[in-house]
Amino acid sequence: MLLHGRRPELLLFLLTVFLSLSLTLCLNQEGLYLQRVKLGFDDPNGVLSDWNPRDETPCKWNGVSCDSAGSVFSLDLSSSNLSGPFPTILCRLKNLSFISLYDNFINSTLLEDDLSLCQSLEHLDLGQNFLTGVLPHRLADLPNLKYLDLTGNNFSGIIPDSFGTFQKLEVLSLVENLLEGTIPAFLGNVSTLKQLNLSYNPFSPGRIPPELGNLAHLEVLWLTDTNLVGEIPDSLGRLSKLTDLDLAINSLTGSIPSSITELRSAVQLELYNNSLTGEIPSKGWINMTSLRRLDASMNGLTGLIPVELCELPLESLNLYENNLRGELPDGIANSPNLYEVRLFQNQLSGKLPPNLGKNSPLRWIDVSTNKFSGQIPESLCFNGALEELLLIENLFSGEIPATLAECRSLLRVRLGHNSFSGEVPAGFWGLPHVSLLELTGNSFSGGIPKTIAGASNLSQLILSSNKFSGSFPEEIGFLDSLFELSVNDNKLSGSLPSSIVNLGQLVKLDLRDKELSGKIPSGIGSWKKLNELNLADNDFTGDIPDEIGDLSVLNYLDLSGNRFSGKIPVGLQNLKLNWLNLSNNHLSGDIPPMYAKEMYKESFLGNPGLCGDIEGLCDGRGGAMDMGYAWLLRSIFILAGLVLVIGLLWFYLKYRNFKNAKRSIDRSKWTLMSFHKLGFSEDEILNALDEDNVIGSGSSGKVYKVVLGNGEAVAVKKLWGRSKLADDSSDVEKSNFQDNGFDAEVETLGKIRHKNIVKLWCSCTTRDCKLLVYEYMPNGSLGDLLHSTKSGLLDWPIRFKIAMDAAEGLSYLHHDCAPPIVHRDVKSNNILLDADYGARVADFGVAKVVEVNAKGTKSMSVIAGSCGYIAPEYAYTLRVNEKSDIYSFGVVILELVTGKLPVDPEFGEKDLVKWLCTTLDQKGVDHVIDPKLDSCFKDEICRVLNIGLLCTSPLPINRPSMRRVVKMFQEIGNGNQPKTAGKDGKLTPYYYEDASDQGSVA
Repeated sequence: MLLHGRRPELLLFLLTVFLSLSLTLCLNQEGLYLQRVKLGFDDPNGVLSDWNPRDETPCKWNGVSCDSAGSVFSLDLSSSNLSGPFPTILCRLKNLSFISLYDNFINSTLLEDDLSLCQSLEHLDLGQNFLTGVLPHRLADLPNLKYLDLTGNNFSGIIPDSFGTFQKLEVLSLVENLLEGTIPAFLGNVSTLKQLNLSYNPFSPGRIPPELGNLAHLEVLWLTDTNLVGEIPDSLGRLSKLTDLDLAINSLTGSIPSSITELRSAVQLELYNNSLTGEIPSKGWINMTSLRRLDASMNGLTGLIPVELCELPLESLNLYENNLRGELPDGIANSPNLYEVRLFQNQLSGKLPPNLGKNSPLRWIDVSTNKFSGQIPESLCFNGALEELLLIENLFSGEIPATLAECRSLLRVRLGHNSFSGEVPAGFWGLPHVSLLELTGNSFSGGIPKTIAGASNLSQLILSSNKFSGSFPEEIGFLDSLFELSVNDNKLSGSLPSSIVNLGQLVKLDLRDKELSGKIPSGIGSWKKLNELNLADNDFTGDIPDEIGDLSVLNYLDLSGNRFSGKIPVGLQNLKLNWLNLSNNHLSGDIPPMYAKEMYKESFLGNPGLCGDIEGLCDGRGGAMDMGYAWLLRSIFILAGLVLVIGLLWFYLKYRNFKNAKRSIDRSKWTLMSFHKLGFSEDEILNALDEDNVIGSGSSGKVYKVVLGNGEAVAVKKLWGRSKLADDSSDVEKSNFQDNGFDAEVETLGKIRHKNIVKLWCSCTTRDCKLLVYEYMPNGSLGDLLHSTKSGLLDWPIRFKIAMDAAEGLSYLHHDCAPPIVHRDVKSNNILLDADYGARVADFGVAKVVEVNAKGTKSMSVIAGSCGYIAPEYAYTLRVNEKSDIYSFGVVILELVTGKLPVDPEFGEKDLVKWLCTTLDQKGVDHVIDPKLDSCFKDEICRVLNIGLLCTSPLPINRPSMRRVVKMFQEIGNGNQPKTAGKDGKLTPYYYEDASDQGSVA
């Protein structure tokens, strides 16, 4: 029975003995050791199939290298899909100096004693595996070790003291693990270090150790997202050989020290997304002759952009989302390799350098939301590389340069909300690779020329609020990739070309104007993906086509203010419209029964011939009314109206006096608890809690929008206490739930700080009422926007940014909070969007701190969450951990990709996850991607879809951690190239490639 319990170990031992006895005369001792390595691995791809025991030596085996004496000195099995524990028997190969098992499924822990036998080891790469436990402290005893990469594992605990005693170590990479404590000062004792990579670990808040300035040979210092606080120490300026300094995504404060400009060898400087303030140092930059990339965006930097900085040979300049002012120095145009300039959301002014782009292969320029003026430099595309031109919300004027009409490399153009004028060059309309052309909110004139036929890749044409005139050319129908055509508020005239019905990908058509006329062309039934149709305030005539009832996804229809006649198509009843407006036309006949209701009355006003069971319509039926009788009735109605108005006015005055008196009595009973420095008082909040300010309501209360005296807005959630509920048991239970939700929200949001978690300003309470005051999110919730008529505003770059933001917020809760916090109600309606479509995770009423038991989970008494988002194991075990949130977030990803609700009658008895898996198997990926999304992003969409499928795996163990999810998003966002830390220095961390390009500004 004892042998039976150890059968696998016994079998392995017997096989080893058998191989040793039978192959002694064939295979040398090192080969026998490697055969034992092979037996310990699961090798599904057969990469070890040529490890033939009949060979005399292993020197020709895959991944094995030998020296001139036939002794193994290198083993490289990177990316081989191997699984199993680390084979410590490798340390018996006396001359083995190189081991790389990078990107496999090596698991379990590293054993201290066995590793200490690898005395010849110089290079050890175990990155991107599944190793656990603490870092082996005896690694530092290896006398020849120069390269140590343990990136992308699950090591935990602190960095051991022994790591300060390495004798020859040059590269130490511990990126993306679960390391705790703070970054230790003793690492400054490893004088041989050239690379120190510790990014993406949940360290405790701590300062950058000044001792790191002692690493005289250091070339790369990568400390992204390591919970750094305090100021950047001056000692880093002593790192004369440093080429790459990355301190991004931390909580560093203070100004950028002038000592940074002493890094003469620096090529890349990443300081973005901190809380740095003050001015960018104005001296010393000219000595940084190697600096190619500078990213100090998303801080609070002020002052001018130093002239010396812009005279460097920069390749990339990112200073966006700061408070910089003044002009962009002309010297930036002299950088010969400059390909990227991102300065959006600052206070910069003046003109762009006239030679910008003339001396460099400029690809991306984004200076949106500043105060730049003057004309667009003619040289921007001088070298034929310009891909993105984003100048939204500035004071630019003049015409579009003729040189841009020849810029065939352009992909995205956004010039909205400036003061441009004149005619758009004819060639500019037909640029073959442009997918987005937005000119909204200017004074452009002239017509849309026939050359637009050349814009074969155009998917969004947004020309709203200009002075374009003339008629649509027939060639507009050649743009078979177009999914948004918004030309409202111009001076276009004439009828629609018959070719417009060829736009089969069209999702939004907004032609609200003044002078368009004629009939709607026949054949609009081809607009199968049309979601919004707005032809209001024109001079269209004829019947409303019956085909309009075949547009199955149409939910916004506005044909008001035209001269349509005839009957309303009965087929309109087939549609699920959120907005319908047929008012002010010449329609007649009966209103279709579905719409013959009082709630739709305003949709049909101004059509004297329409009839239906709606009061005020079809007054002409039933015979002529006696004039005297009509006059009498009219007088009675007027008199009754006057009495009613006077009565209401009297009641309002009495009610206001009563309300003010009550408020003055109860005001002293409010208790204010603030979590941030407030610029308002509770009086401002309480005085604005009127029904006119309600923006949402639910079972727990109402949400108000309150505009403060300083012009800023906040959102106020009002929860009623027990005294406002009835005394029955169900209401008492509901009251307890609300009390608990209020306490959970205050306890959770009151102590956490993250850019992707909604900010709780304060709470106000009395015995009967509780208020929570949050930052106001102008774009509401993701769920409301994604599943409404405005979903066309959410193009793929915006959806990707929303998913990335939400993932970072949840990663903070799971990995950076101690103990971790599980949200328990992750859904699209609990992801709020700011003015730039930045996402915040909200509604922590059921959030729980994870107090783990022996099984790593906490059992809940009731299920919290929303239908369609609840993880399978949570529903039947009531055990909750971070994996439950990851499943819910996976459903949100699938919503973003498909555009569908998590639960919908379309799915039958299935939810979104099961429907998607079935549809993928039966029809393929094209049938699940939201048709509103541009097909040019298909590859990226499919990668994100795979993340969603991973997160919604039925088995919790197969779901990635939120930190891993964020990493996968970063890899997709950074050119779709997988990253491997520590392989060739360090990788450029992810940043938002187009952070200001958020949504339509039409």
